[in-house]
Amino acid sequence: MTEQPDGRLVAGAAEGEERELEAALRPKNLDDFVGQQRVRRQLSLVLEAARLRGRTADHVLMSGPPGLGKTTLAMIIAAEMNAPLRISSGPAIQHAGDLAAILSSLTEGEVLFLDEIHRMSRPAEEMLYMAMEDFRVDIVVGKGAGATSIPLEIPPFTLVGATTRAGLLPGPLRDRFGFTGHLEFYSTEELELVLRRSALLLDMKVNSAGFTQIASRSRGTPRIANRLLRRVRDWALVGGLDQVDSRAASAALEMYEVDEKGLDRLDRSVLEALCRKFAGGPVGLSTLAIAVGEETETVETVAEPFLVREGLLGRTPRGRIAMPAAWEHLGLVPPPESPGAAFWTVPATSDGAGDSSRPDRAPEAGGGGTADTLFDP
Repeated sequence: MTEQPDGRLVAGAAEGEERELEAALRPKNLDDFVGQQRVRRQLSLVLEAARLRGRTADHVLMSGPPGLGKTTLAMIIAAEMNAPLRISSGPAIQHAGDLAAILSSLTEGEVLFLDEIHRMSRPAEEMLYMAMEDFRVDIVVGKGAGATSIPLEIPPFTLVGATTRAGLLPGPLRDRFGFTGHLEFYSTEELELVLRRSALLLDMKVNSAGFTQIASRSRGTPRIANRLLRRVRDWALVGGLDQVDSRAASAALEMYEVDEKGLDRLDRSVLEALCRKFAGGPVGLSTLAIAVGEETETVETVAEPFLVREGLLGRTPRGRIAMPAAWEHLGLVPPPESPGAAFWTVPATSDGAGDSSRPDRAPEAGGGGTADTLFDP
């Protein structure tokens, strides 16, 4: 069993035995939780107010990319409220009866955590509306004209929903959450604090430069940072090193093909194909996928989000293009006709049409494309 999905060391999701490894490194309370200062302060206030009232906490929705701590915060909520925790997921609840079975077995004050809540079936969602608002569900017995509805009271509980795609949640469901927190990517400094705590738990000796080296390649994600830390630990153990410094951390991660910006083999393959084979684009997604020997969906959903976020790749109506940062990262010089280069290095003209101080303007056809082709409409 692989420790990370699709064999990628920089994947944001966790599967299989990695979940067990993560459990040992999870903080147990809000004071130990690193980063997400705004969400932590707001959530702390919500939980403290609930304790003072002697009531269950409001329902909580956590959104954001994978690996930022949504599951950890759900566990912390249960611990802070001194309540049991029930864990399930949206894909596991495909029928209203599945949800009714879970809700009917809850105890008062229990915290129900639903991961990937946006993937629940529609009938289950509609049942959840009433359960969240009125703490009851209607069980339909029988079919057709003889069907009857039996109301079932359930004890007050706190629902914690986690989603990586908040836009897919229907409005009525979002509105029933008393608190919504959006988790953001971590800074390198925050990731260093995460790594220091994890290294202590793993009994690792790493100096400050070593922590910085690992944190800078972690894509702003604690899960990836902890994963890279474990791989560096393995490398140091096999190499007989007592302490990890910047050089050791860099050598270990280079062996695992994670470069200084956090790009792995797939990311670099996409950029190199785009720059070397297609002169920076624009090139269609399917053509780009064939060039790197991957499925179209893999390139679009696995590689592109990080490359776009880092300003290395652009998505346009005409296809994908390499941005100036991509050429620089690969150590290449963009050709004059490169659409990305033309966009950012427009020569000044007397009428301002090519004014480089105005990035909303680009040269006419023949100069590398227009501004409205550089971004999705």
